[in-house]
Amino acid sequence: MRLHLSTWTEVESYLQSSQGIIIPIGSTEQHGPTGIIGTDAICAEAIAMEVGSMTQALVAPTINVGMALHHTDFPGTISLRPSTLILVIRDYLTCLTRAGFTKFFFINGHGGNIATLKAACSETYAHLADLNVPNADRVECQTANWFMCGSVYRLAKQLYGDREGSHATPSEIALTQYLYPEAIKSIPLDSNQLSQERKILGATDFRRRYPDGRMGSDPSLATPAHGKQFFDLAVKELTASYLEFLADN
Repeated sequence: MRLHLSTWTEVESYLQSSQGIIIPIGSTEQHGPTGIIGTDAICAEAIAMEVGSMTQALVAPTINVGMALHHTDFPGTISLRPSTLILVIRDYLTCLTRAGFTKFFFINGHGGNIATLKAACSETYAHLADLNVPNADRVECQTANWFMCGSVYRLAKQLYGDREGSHATPSEIALTQYLYPEAIKSIPLDSNQLSQERKILGATDFRRRYPDGRMGSDPSLATPAHGKQFFDLAVKELTASYLEFLADN
């Protein structure tokens, strides 16, 4: 059930049986020469929609733009500052809490969002308390990073070993290939770009260290069949995580 395809009366009815909602969040950023710019948001949204279907949960509109300042030297990247993203998330959750939601389950597709999400949830708890919003003391956030699911991580290591890398990875590229086969890109990749360095500073420094946008990854190993495997594993694991989150009062 998608929030933006529902009526207010349907949401009001939903809240009679559940106060949980799934919020996909990703990023709009470069993913190397063969990865599509919407990768992180696309992956998070697709997995969230399927988890929502499996659990009969309401799924909020995807937060498509995240914290990706270090990618902004690559054309097409759009980023929010951490302070801006914190306020966006705070305002999202404040509106939803006023409506009656108390359990917010973020399905995240971008590593650069993790720290900001944690800060945003802390900011929201304090903000709701200051406003004396009803049920503010019952509000709880949880972040689930699909790419860090144990089963996903193990499969990526099995399929790709050290060539999984940490950005523009074959696992995330495979998932987008499964979801959007018409958008598959195939160009020769420079094997000399397989740097194992993981340092991330500013945008100019990032492009100097990782000229084609990849961080130690070889996305040429990705296939749509691999993507389906990652999708199924993430959905299974996060479905269980969401139900456990709801049950934990």
